[in-house]
Amino acid sequence: MKSPLLSLPGAVPAEGRDEGVAAHYGDLFREQRALADGNGFVDLSHRGVVTVTGDDRLSWLHLLLTQHVSDLAPHQATEALILSANGHIEHATYLVDDGTTVWMHVEPDTQADLIAYLESMKFFYRVEVADRTPDTAVVHLPAGSIAEAPDGVAVRETPQGRDLFLPRDGLEAFAAAHGPAAGILAYEALRVEGHRPRVGFETDHRTIPHELGWIGTAVHLQKGCYRGQETVARVHNLGKPPRRLVFLHLDGSEVHLPGHGTPVRLAADGQEGRQLGFITTSARHHELGPIALALVKRNVAVDAELIAGDTAAAQETVVEP
Repeated sequence: MKSPLLSLPGAVPAEGRDEGVAAHYGDLFREQRALADGNGFVDLSHRGVVTVTGDDRLSWLHLLLTQHVSDLAPHQATEALILSANGHIEHATYLVDDGTTVWMHVEPDTQADLIAYLESMKFFYRVEVADRTPDTAVVHLPAGSIAEAPDGVAVRETPQGRDLFLPRDGLEAFAAAHGPAAGILAYEALRVEGHRPRVGFETDHRTIPHELGWIGTAVHLQKGCYRGQETVARVHNLGKPPRRLVFLHLDGSEVHLPGHGTPVRLAADGQEGRQLGFITTSARHHELGPIALALVKRNVAVDAELIAGDTAAAQETVVEP
């Protein structure tokens, strides 16, 4: 779904998974600094929006999600995963209940698959699931922003800022009142800095929550009764995940950033060495320079010097080995 804000001055369209919104509006680092200072907003209107209504919405979702939501208080934000039967991550949902409706946003173009799964699990529960993507746009206000959310809009407030579920036809008016707009590249750079994983970037077909540090934030260990729970409990209690998320400081002299999937190896072994992992997201940060997240084998030493493709990389631990 193409955002009308692509008509703003300087807008350069994003590509790939984030197609439909702006990559930037002409000055990536200025946009990052604005967000870091609590100014402006990010257009996330390409993300899918799903709502659940009905008296049983929280108790029903509690049975399906990895998070404890049966007693979720109105306006309290949380995040939760949906796993496969083998415990692999399928969806990450970012949700809030406004007292009558659970609002959640998900990765672009994944809402149909999520809704199909939810519909298959309704049984006798008093719930209604709806795709609100055509009429609702997500925008992000950074932490520290003093902008007022429009009346009647669901707001999901976290330490990183506020996600607003706006009527899509009010997006241009909101942008005029709350600019400057920042592109998705600025938002992603701050996400990488914050070590926050994203489905489809930090995940592949076999990723489990423990590898990305989602235990505790998106996975509640004191609840059961959801698909994939056995894997979560077994790895937590009896073992270690096979891989772990790391944060990388990349060599700033390189012109090109290593893209998603770039092999990660020991620097001492060079580009012909054994692959130990891969780049999941890379970004240019206004203060830190080139940075990245990567998924590597658990037994890679935490002080090992790495290379991503031909780019030198110094690691910081995100998930303990």
